[in-house]
Amino acid sequence: MIAPLLVHSSAPVFVRSTLLPGTGLDAVLDLLRRGPAGGVDYGWLHGEDGAVGGGAALRWQPRPGEGTGAAASWWDGVCARLEHTGDSAGHASLAFGSFPFDPGHTEAAPVLVLPEWVLVHRHGETVLLEASTRPFPVPAAARLDALLDAGAEPEEPVTLHEEHEALDAEQWAERVARGVKRILVGDLDKVVLARQVTVRGDRPLPVGRLARRLHASYPRCWTFLVDGLVGASPEMLVRREEGLVTSRVLAGTIGVSGAAPETLGAALASSSKDLLEHEFAVASVASALAPYCDGMNVPSAPYVLELPNVLHLATEITAATSPTTSVLELVGALHPSAAVCGTPTPTARRLIAELESMDRGRYSGPVGWVDSTGDGAWAIALRCGQVDPDDPRVVRLYAGCGIVADSDPDAEVAESQAKLVPMRTALAEASAATGRVASRTGAR
Repeated sequence: MIAPLLVHSSAPVFVRSTLLPGTGLDAVLDLLRRGPAGGVDYGWLHGEDGAVGGGAALRWQPRPGEGTGAAASWWDGVCARLEHTGDSAGHASLAFGSFPFDPGHTEAAPVLVLPEWVLVHRHGETVLLEASTRPFPVPAAARLDALLDAGAEPEEPVTLHEEHEALDAEQWAERVARGVKRILVGDLDKVVLARQVTVRGDRPLPVGRLARRLHASYPRCWTFLVDGLVGASPEMLVRREEGLVTSRVLAGTIGVSGAAPETLGAALASSSKDLLEHEFAVASVASALAPYCDGMNVPSAPYVLELPNVLHLATEITAATSPTTSVLELVGALHPSAAVCGTPTPTARRLIAELESMDRGRYSGPVGWVDSTGDGAWAIALRCGQVDPDDPRVVRLYAGCGIVADSDPDAEVAESQAKLVPMRTALAEASAATGRVASRTGAR
């Protein structure tokens, strides 16, 4: 955990941006190899764009129960104090953050940090962004040289073992069956239930290499690293760029096994169970965005998103918002959607707390970045794991499934196993293991 830096609310925050011609995404990926042990605490990668950062020039200190609204107010105050220097003063400062799924049922604290440095490659341009509460003691070139010359994470192999701290697959299937019963008696329409698998290494886990593996295998997803929360999410909660708002809604899933993708995609697109689950999720996002946006476009039918491990039903919602509406305000309005909670939301949230027998923490909460213009991108923290803040050898992996009246518990277990594939595989590869993770529980 990074120690917070506290400053008086009126003190200036010095920021410096330096253009780096001829530098590309490879420099970002090389820095990511260092991981938290080498001073890289934050990362965000999608396609040919990416950013990594480290340190904490300023860190939001939330009070109990505070969430995105308080974080947005804090960030507005920080932005009002920024004093820009450098050869590209028009580049916006960048903060990384992540929020719990349910602040009322977790020990995990929300995170929003203005890093000491961020190397950003976006739209074909690379910039080094720096921030400090004091004038910069060294030139930007010296900072960059120090970053690029630093070593990577140790290359020693890590032996991994799986264990279950909460429910095993059979116990979780029984909870799914109980959820279906509650839906059938009319308590709610949909609930999203998640399970947890713990992976323990014999030495600290190579988190930076893990994030690189995820990005290489899932470039269409959003790979993130924020305070030990690491994953590659296929679901964009909300992106804001110069007033254009985009949200990718995913609900309805089928694992990739035994049949051609075209056959599986056709089955998914005609599944009444998956279409109903997807309809709930799209409706919840469109309803939440409506007060903040104009000209909303909601496609009449989903498309099939193909990933290496699963196929999803997906809908891209687009809209326009006012210049005064920050991406953090939209995050607060959208989360939690039916895609990760259920319908109606209050009932689904209570049932999740009753049935899951675990603390989701920041899994399935918003994770992403915001800049000093109010733009940003926030995914839902899916296909991810949380490194134990007290033991860097331990990571808890999560997978969840949308449960509706037609859900079959065994099929939901199979879907959850498919959703664990990205993290299991990337962990094994990054740890230089044989590609298999030992299991102590014989999970099916």
